[in-house]
Amino acid sequence: MRIGVPKEIKNHEYRVGLTPASVRELVANGHQLLVQAGAGAAIGLSDDEYKAAGAQIIGDAASVFAQAEMIVKVKEPQPQECAMLREGQILYTYLHLAPDPEQTAALVKSGAICIAYETITGPGGGLPLLAPMSEVAGRMSIQAGAAHLEKSKGGMGVLLGGVPGVAPAHVVVIGAGVVGTHALQMAVGMGARVTVLDKSVDRLRQLDLVFGNRITTAYSNAQALEEAVLSAELVIGGVLIPGAAAPKLVTRDMVSRMKKGSVIVDVAIDQGGCFETSHATTHADPTFVVDGVIHYCVANMPGAVARTSTFALNNATIGHAVALANKGWRQALRDNPHLKAGLNVAAGKVTYEAVARDLGYEYVAADSLLA
Repeated sequence: MRIGVPKEIKNHEYRVGLTPASVRELVANGHQLLVQAGAGAAIGLSDDEYKAAGAQIIGDAASVFAQAEMIVKVKEPQPQECAMLREGQILYTYLHLAPDPEQTAALVKSGAICIAYETITGPGGGLPLLAPMSEVAGRMSIQAGAAHLEKSKGGMGVLLGGVPGVAPAHVVVIGAGVVGTHALQMAVGMGARVTVLDKSVDRLRQLDLVFGNRITTAYSNAQALEEAVLSAELVIGGVLIPGAAAPKLVTRDMVSRMKKGSVIVDVAIDQGGCFETSHATTHADPTFVVDGVIHYCVANMPGAVARTSTFALNNATIGHAVALANKGWRQALRDNPHLKAGLNVAAGKVTYEAVARDLGYEYVAADSLLA
């Protein structure tokens, strides 16, 4: 199979779909790799390294898209990339379609086979291709929040961990999944006072066993959420419903009553965000203020630590990339129900139920396209 790796073009996105090591693995399986010139240069992966791994370096994205049977990316295709996709071509990347009707319409129109990292499941449950980026984003959320609590960034001028004689900041983490767990690890490590909310008492119990009295756990209901948010200096939103738009748990009214100069970091923004006041921002312009509360809603947070993120992502994605290339998409999906869960759009049909429901498309089961 001819596999293309274009350079990412989203604002401040420096990750790359395949590392030289991943290229080498695919080449060893008999495939032809087409890598756009400079695709990994920003994170120290040179064209010479890709050549040494067996790739052919292609000058521009249009040529990569035109020649490749499968495109491997990191972020969702931008409008000009969607326009280059063609019927039957495989797209293997993050998509986050539920809050993005324009991208969904473009992918439906293209006729391409669109497989989303974020909805591929794992044998033990969970979302193993989303997990590494959720780990990065969860850890980064505390770094970003701590920085924006500084007065020079518009915050209230609070040091996250406090100092002897001065209380630390109160960090509230909404959601105890991968994002929330890594956020609270960082917050605890920096000496903050941490409250984590979740609907799963079993998950809260697990965290209590690990962190003990270094954190406060709370069952997430409207009362507990409001009390926690209004007392916080930093609130992390880490709520996920796989493939679907994130629920708006923190209302505009609650935000209006938060402490002035406090900070919200909405890690769920890729799926629309879990704060009613959120809208997506970029690394170039990461924040905005609503009612005196700083909102950090960067939709590709892991792109800021692009080298770490690229290697972590490739560890998770390469196995399925090899399967898709070796077997073709139909056979690979027939053989692996977890990979099949990643099929979001195919041949002009929406094949992921939550996306179809949220955006008003007819849902077409993936199995009907695999005969």
